[in-house]
Amino acid sequence: MSQMALSLTLMPEGLDWGGLVLLLLAAFAAGWVDAVVGGGGLIQLPALLLVPGIAPVQALATNKLASVFGTAASSVSYYRSVRPSLKTALPMAVIALLAAVGGASLAAFLPSEVFTPIIMIALVVVALITIFKPALGAVTKLKYSGAKHVVLAGVAGAAIGFYDGLIGPGTGTFLVIALVGLLGYDFLMASAQAKIVNFATNLGALLLFIPLGVVLWPLGLLMAAANVAGSVLGSKMAIARGARFVRVLFLVIVAALIVKLGFDLWG
Repeated sequence: MSQMALSLTLMPEGLDWGGLVLLLLAAFAAGWVDAVVGGGGLIQLPALLLVPGIAPVQALATNKLASVFGTAASSVSYYRSVRPSLKTALPMAVIALLAAVGGASLAAFLPSEVFTPIIMIALVVVALITIFKPALGAVTKLKYSGAKHVVLAGVAGAAIGFYDGLIGPGTGTFLVIALVGLLGYDFLMASAQAKIVNFATNLGALLLFIPLGVVLWPLGLLMAAANVAGSVLGSKMAIARGARFVRVLFLVIVAALIVKLGFDLWG
């Protein structure tokens, strides 16, 4: 059997070469969006769900595999240039990882539709505040210090990590919301710290999926390479253009989340 034929047998039966190219482009775009402000799952996961023969749980697991590599790459890129505070990011990441495992384990029992209206309302409120308060997230001005700062970061990490395990779309965006609105970071620093936490939530969910045997490893690793390339490019662009650029894209992603959840709710 030739090497090309062997590679085809390792892919889902319904995936041809054209579909594979489209998935890799989607993974690249998702990595770019995730690196800047989060929300790459809005691109990558729906693309996987369109492939014939892939079960939803396989799409979720494979999406997490690709995203783990992408968020790891952007975390390293941000850390080298922006130097986010690990005193905030690491405790938040550990708590979020554990919460993501808990959320993923309950995903089969709690329908995500219950949360959709609440999430939509929260996103609309956040979008309006961001639009009408242009100074929000322009510069870092921490609202709390010491133990209170760490505790609030941990609470936000637990809530968003649980959400990522249970539902998923927009986790990186919600992390940016919390770090800007609750703690007082600017959009660039918030995005840098959100990548570290989002890596942990992706890893937590993936650790639950691996023993179930639902990860499509060959496809997931190819998408991971594309996701990493997009993540590195996106993080470098965000670092070069600053908090204003991240804020604008943040509003675009929030609007896309609102539309997506609206279709889920009323479609």
